[in-house]
Amino acid sequence: MAKGLLLTMSLALGKSTLHTESLRAQASSGTLRPSGFNMQGKNPELIVLSDRPLNVETPPHLLNDEVTPTANVFIRNNGLPPESVDATNWTLTVEGESAKTRKKFTLADLKKNFKHYTYQLQLECGGNGRGEFSPPGKGNQWGNGAIQCCQWTGVRVKDVLAAVGVKPDAVYVAYYGKDRHVSGDPEKVPISRGVPIKKALEEESLLAWAMNGEDIPLIHGYPLRVVFGGWPASTSGKWVDRLVVRNKVHDGPKMTHGSYMVPARPIAPGAKAPEDKDMRIIESMPVRSLITYPKTGAILQNKKTLKLRGHAWAGDLEVKEMHVSLDFGATWQPCQLQKPVNRLAWQHWNAQVTFPSTGYYEVWARATDTEGTMQPMVVPAWNPGGYLNNACHRIAVQVG
Repeated sequence: MAKGLLLTMSLALGKSTLHTESLRAQASSGTLRPSGFNMQGKNPELIVLSDRPLNVETPPHLLNDEVTPTANVFIRNNGLPPESVDATNWTLTVEGESAKTRKKFTLADLKKNFKHYTYQLQLECGGNGRGEFSPPGKGNQWGNGAIQCCQWTGVRVKDVLAAVGVKPDAVYVAYYGKDRHVSGDPEKVPISRGVPIKKALEEESLLAWAMNGEDIPLIHGYPLRVVFGGWPASTSGKWVDRLVVRNKVHDGPKMTHGSYMVPARPIAPGAKAPEDKDMRIIESMPVRSLITYPKTGAILQNKKTLKLRGHAWAGDLEVKEMHVSLDFGATWQPCQLQKPVNRLAWQHWNAQVTFPSTGYYEVWARATDTEGTMQPMVVPAWNPGGYLNNACHRIAVQVG
């Protein structure tokens, strides 16, 4: 597409997008940014959803790179970052009921004594797309941009656990970090989540100190964090100084009372949240895709063809097919889809479409995973937390 053929315009795609556009407009005007607000070196086009804790979304067109640039990575926090970090004296303690011993490692120990691994890993907030649920789910009203795929470097969690020793009854591995509770109470832990032992022992599960080849920025967990690709990003704890090997499902803050859970059986929109025993913890994220080029609101002048680009991912699985539609899902056109560079990385797709005439169009994107599960064309099952919305992404295009 020749430069200059695509211009931006204001086109609405429905209630949910109008809401996102409203947030974007407020962010651009500064109304969501308190005086003295620090964007932490981020792209100024990112959308601030809250400042305490800091939660910042990436518009889809800023996710066009194959590896997400650090400046464009969304920010999701439940607490406040540590006030100061001393990486030289930073330690990681591994303990718990199902750990055979209790060991403490310095960051230098980890770097010196264990083999290093680098993977591209997709991390998506469990609430990505929450802003499209009606009635709204509880929490930040994310659009479609709480997803990233960076290059992470560190040591495998499984190698560190092997050095400590894990008992046969191990069920879960959970993290604790040095982030602070928003109340200011030093005794309160803002978040402590984890994953089943099977996920922790995967090849790609890392204790990471580098992001895109450099030290992890403070806002993303410097100097050490865990990274569990394909699962809700909340399991990938930041500022980590302790891992616990549990003989039961971890019960730290944000593991109970409906946090990162969906009803085990469908419930009506707006219904009361079930008790935890009738909920299930979110694990692998569902199949999903984004159109990252062009930006929604494009104007196509003097031609009717358009090249499209984007990414697709499917939690622990791969995406096997990618399609786009110009007629609201009545018919679909296949796309070129690349294999992931490694397991749990997102996949890049592209397509060229030809519009039948001038006029207004919506381009829809739909991914299908290796088990044959497709993205829904409408918002899926309502849940009180507004989690797991993987409805088809769509952009507006004016032709002529």
